[in-house]
Amino acid sequence: MNIDIKAVHFTLKDDVKDYLNRKIATRLPNVENMIVDLLFTLTKDKDFTAEATVNFRWGVSVHVKDNDFELNPAVDKLIDKLDAKIIKEKEKLSERR
Repeated sequence: MNIDIKAVHFTLKDDVKDYLNRKIATRLPNVENMIVDLLFTLTKDKDFTAEATVNFRWGVSVHVKDNDFELNPAVDKLIDKLDAKIIKEKEKLSERR
């Protein structure tokens, strides 16, 4: 699983990268074999916008987006949505089999 984290309009510090990697490790531990790419874009305008694109190995891409006035709560909300989308995609895959 390739993880790419980009920051737009601000400098991404190592503690934010570590926080995001810890969230991925704790909330999405059993999906490494399903995901090819996990791309994060963190943008700062008036508030923080966190976006993620997931490319599954069977060719499906999922995009989720959330925002908050603080970066860590935006990441938390994004991981919650991402977890729900991955579970939904797993269910779709098991229904097809």
